Amino acid sequence: MLNEKLKEFHLILASGSPRRQQFFKDLDLDFEIRLKEIEELYPEHLKADEITNFLAQLKANAFEGELKANDILITSDTIVWHQNQCLGKPKDYEDAFRMLQSLSNATHEVITSVCFKTVDKTETFFEVTKVTFQTLSAEEIRYYLDHYKPFDKAGSYAIQEWIGYVGISKIEGSYTNVVGMPMHAVYEKLNSFLV
Repeated sequence: MLNEKLKEFHLILASGSPRRQQFFKDLDLDFEIRLKEIEELYPEHLKADEITNFLAQLKANAFEGELKANDILITSDTIVWHQNQCLGKPKDYEDAFRMLQSLSNATHEVITSVCFKTVDKTETFFEVTKVTFQTLSAEEIRYYLDHYKPFDKAGSYAIQEWIGYVGISKIEGSYTNVVGMPMHAVYEKLNSFLV
C-alpha cells in the first residue's frame, strides 16, 4: 500500500541490522541497503535521546552530497538507558553479564532515534519504550549469553529472544522500538512525505 504511494521515491536504509531490514521487508517496501563504516562516538555530556539523535544524524551526515533528488535516506540508533547511563553493545561476555544483572528486577528505557534525510531536509525523531525485567538468576543470564550470544545488541539482549520470553514482565510503549525501530512512527513519517 505505502510502497505504491512512494513509487516516486527511492528509499535507502543505512542499517546493517537484520531486524531493521526485516521490518522494511514486512512493510512491503522497496528499498536499498547502503552501509558506511561509522565510528559511533558521541560527546560525553549528551544524555538519553540526545545520544541517539546525535548518532542517527552522524550516520545520515556520512551520506552528505551523495543523495539524489528523489532519495529518502533512513538511519537510526538504539540505546538502553538505565540508572542515568547509556548501555550500548557490550565489550565482552563479562560486560554483558554485568549489564543484564543491572537490568534484572528493574525498569529501563529503550530509546531509538530515526533520521530521515533528503537533499532538502533532515528530520530526526525518537521513541522511548519502558521495559521491566523480573529478577534474573546468574544461571539464567549465563544460559542466555552462552546460547544466544547477544554481543551485538544494545543492553546485551534482544526482546524477541529467549530472555524476552522468560525475563520481561512488562513493556510500556512500542514493541518494535525495542527490537530496533518504532515502525508505526516510521510508517507515519513516510506517509508525511507524500503530503
